Amino acid sequence: MYLSIVIPAYNEERRIVKTLMAIDSYFKNINSQVYAREFIAKNNFDYEILVVSDGSTDKTVEVVKNLKINNLSIINNKKNMGKGYVVRQGLLAGRGKYRLFTDADNATSIDQLEKFIPYLKDYDIIIASRSLKESVTPVPQPFYRKILGDIYRLLAKNMVGLKNIKDSQCGFKLFNERVIKNILPKCEINGLSFDVEILIVAQKLGYKIKEIPVTWIDVKGSKVTFSRMQRSIFELLNIKWNLLKNKYKPS
Repeated sequence: MYLSIVIPAYNEERRIVKTLMAIDSYFKNINSQVYAREFIAKNNFDYEILVVSDGSTDKTVEVVKNLKINNLSIINNKKNMGKGYVVRQGLLAGRGKYRLFTDADNATSIDQLEKFIPYLKDYDIIIASRSLKESVTPVPQPFYRKILGDIYRLLAKNMVGLKNIKDSQCGFKLFNERVIKNILPKCEINGLSFDVEILIVAQKLGYKIKEIPVTWIDVKGSKVTFSRMQRSIFELLNIKWNLLKNKYKPS
């Protein structure tokens, strides 16, 4: 398996079908993309799509199971465990040489993956960014969410020392298999700060991270609330404590 696409989902019955259909359509028609076609021809390319339901109480699981999409499967957690938990669960369950985590809202569309291709050999983790000069946001975040995001990034930099990352929270990140096996077992944050923890551990272990500008479109229905942002700050304190305890040291 070359690529695993992991999609965390909590009560996403209204948005996830469109996202999954877009991913399926992209790969069915990928031969029309010259750059992607050349890459696929060289790499014995195959893929899987893995949705991880985080204790959804709506029809998310039902609608995913009813879709006629090749290589699609779902993990159905009965309890709500948190986004960080289900992202790690999906990445660890994936079989791909490379494993992409992407959000159910399709804010970063699957075709943005093509921008990652030139960096696969030289970097262990490649992350999408909304904050680089070349990034494009035709439909930006609401003003209050951007302010909260800016404050959070400042805290992540100063509280836990996340270096040289402009946008740690964009839901579109690619990892190689080696990184997954070495980093994720050390991680424990289940809330919104899980991205920061993964990147901090990666930096501590010396993995190379590349941040790529992408096109990102705000989609209504965000699960990010003020209370969840508050909890994420306490999660940063937890990460800081783990750093002080040297919990993230190499095995």
